[in-house]
Amino acid sequence: MLNADALSQLRQLKSDIKDNKVVFPGTVKATNGRFGFVALDEGRDLFLPPEEMQKVLPGDRVKVTEHEVDRGKTQGIVDELLSSSLTRFVGRYQIKGKGHFVVPETPGINRWIFIPPKERKEAKPDDYIYCEIHRHPIKDGKAQAKVLRVIGKAGEPGIERSMTLATFDLGDNFPEAVLQQTEQLNEQAIEERVAGRTDLTDRPYVTIDSPGTQDMDDALLAEPNATGWTVSIAIADPTAMIEPGSAAEQEAFNRATAIYFPGEPLPMLPDSLSTRLCSLVPGERRLALVCDLQVNNDGSLGEYSFHSAVIKSQRKLSYELVANLIDGREDEDINALPDVVANSLDQLHQVATVLRKWRNENALLSTDRPEFRLRLDENKRIRQIEPALQTEAHRLVEECMVAANRCAADFLSQKPSGLFIQHPGFREDRLDNIRTLLKDHAPQLAEVDIASPAGFRQLMKDTEALEAQVPVKAIVSRQLARAELRLQPAPHQGMGLDAYTTFTSPLRKFSDFYVHRLIKSALWDHPIKALSNEQLEQLQQAQIRARQAANSLEAWLKSDFAKTLGDEALPGIISRTIPAGFFVRLDTNGLEGFVSCKDLDGKYGFDPVTLRLVHNKNGRIFQLEQTVTVRFASVDEEKRQISFQLVSADEVTPPAGDNEQAG
Repeated sequence: MLNADALSQLRQLKSDIKDNKVVFPGTVKATNGRFGFVALDEGRDLFLPPEEMQKVLPGDRVKVTEHEVDRGKTQGIVDELLSSSLTRFVGRYQIKGKGHFVVPETPGINRWIFIPPKERKEAKPDDYIYCEIHRHPIKDGKAQAKVLRVIGKAGEPGIERSMTLATFDLGDNFPEAVLQQTEQLNEQAIEERVAGRTDLTDRPYVTIDSPGTQDMDDALLAEPNATGWTVSIAIADPTAMIEPGSAAEQEAFNRATAIYFPGEPLPMLPDSLSTRLCSLVPGERRLALVCDLQVNNDGSLGEYSFHSAVIKSQRKLSYELVANLIDGREDEDINALPDVVANSLDQLHQVATVLRKWRNENALLSTDRPEFRLRLDENKRIRQIEPALQTEAHRLVEECMVAANRCAADFLSQKPSGLFIQHPGFREDRLDNIRTLLKDHAPQLAEVDIASPAGFRQLMKDTEALEAQVPVKAIVSRQLARAELRLQPAPHQGMGLDAYTTFTSPLRKFSDFYVHRLIKSALWDHPIKALSNEQLEQLQQAQIRARQAANSLEAWLKSDFAKTLGDEALPGIISRTIPAGFFVRLDTNGLEGFVSCKDLDGKYGFDPVTLRLVHNKNGRIFQLEQTVTVRFASVDEEKRQISFQLVSADEVTPPAGDNEQAG
């Protein structure tokens, strides 16, 4: 037995070891295997072996110590859990022997997690379940979970949407406080709020949208004048119906945006507001925030003003009808339009034409990429994928919205508070590759300052019709940074504009809703509580999560639909390349699938400058926008990824010297 002095010395030794131990804080990163890494705050990754990964969850903030294990190789030992962000997740309920487990669907959790008897909620084997971490594995590597609710079984109609909502922690129903707040509002509530607003109910506003759209948030009219046109864009005004700081506003902030899931969208605001009291339904008095602007004959914008109004839309028109009118087609519905509406539509088309011409010459237009519409069957799975045609009517609405949003950005740029959309152009880590690309394949553009807004605009314009051995425009377009929200004006390089914001979709996007508040605050000179940097980041992350959720559900539905393609050879183009292979987008339905280099003859090297895959011996090339023919091969059920088999490809001639470089 140790005496008191020995015990004291032992305690002192342990204390000295602890004091001298170098501990690194970092964040756990999972992999597809049982091992993982800790992204240390100092900027490097530290390997975590499987036994250490058992103690943590993806995203955990931990402290680790670094130990040398073999010939200079090091690994981390988890020393302390600081915080855990992964608290809820989805998975399948499984029974193995006497143990009940959840098999997580969340990427990075590569283990079965035990569910104690009292936490099983009568779940059955193979049920999809929504769970919460009941016991963190930090102490002994043994995690426990509890079932919050049973989602359903694979194959049930709508299970894909339900699983997506749970995976991304999105609520399908509005909180009771929000429903109580909004459902007590009625038509009388509109009349109680018209004081001080301009009465524009006799003006020939019309909405232009898809036939099934119910949340109509913009109405248009245009009239010619001596130097161009006066255009009036009336935007639905939900901020008049929702009190600042109320439950409905907080829920809209939390949701950030409506999510247009195939077949059944997830709205930002309750139906009582978004499709009824605030929607610009025809024949009804509705509150609006109106932007009146002068569009000059050359497409430039003149003076503009914002004001609150009450309007009454004269008609709800479909894109198809307006496109037919523009194209001069005979249509009974067109003939039935009042002359004042038909004249306004004609003027709007002229306005859109010059606005688009101005943007093409002085800013940037986004490249029209084929879009497709998913048609679901009674089981809420894809029945058909059909092209969604972009008509002149779509461009008419787009140009009017962009013009109004430019006015909003200019207006807020002159005020103390604002909310803007910044697009920084190219990703900073890709600039050197782009410079090398231009030097080798577009030397006439090699001196362009691609990091500046003016240089970015010039490059995107000059590469549009550039003839080169590689698709320069497609390559540089793959290097773009993501647009971000900012409290101060900054260039939107993707649109070629000095500043940009949006206020034209306040029923669908909280950022637009908040811009309404900012505009009104400036108009009436009353204070508004600006978003904090933390709130701005929360809003940004909620938007990203919504986009990821929509993409995830579409990928699931499309991967199931791909199984119906059979063995038919299908034409497409290469839409993306990575070192492991390339993705092909089918011409007929827009489905994207992966062709792995493992399934091709020989070995291929990846060029990060041209984004090409080049055969190491014969120089065969696969590159962006190359035409190929493929057939369906399989679906990776875990990744929801479609795989194609290459049938044939248009040959790309390698430039002189490429074969030697590839070898």
